[in-house]
Amino acid sequence: MTKLYSTGVFVGHTRSKRKLDQNFSLIKIDGVRSKEDTDFYLGKRVVLVYTSPKKVNGTTTKQVWGRIARSHGNSGVVRAKFAKNLPSNKLGAKVRVMLFPSRI
Repeated sequence: MTKLYSTGVFVGHTRSKRKLDQNFSLIKIDGVRSKEDTDFYLGKRVVLVYTSPKKVNGTTTKQVWGRIARSHGNSGVVRAKFAKNLPSNKLGAKVRVMLFPSRI
């Protein structure tokens, strides 16, 4: 069976010395170690899947979708813009980096 996604970790938000910008989330993708490796993932979709304690529409599973915008630094971390900004209590949570849309 073929996986349609790679795994990653939500490691934080973009920030400067004194200001935190929650519009962009930093994602560390498994197996990506350099800035050149991130080029394949630019434009790919990202999803955070989690469960909520309250049942809505018959399910407790929720997801937040986003898109990888650009690389961040030289160590293979990427910036992702989500439809709704990720909350800080999800730091360290696993995200799925979908292997679509393809630019090949």
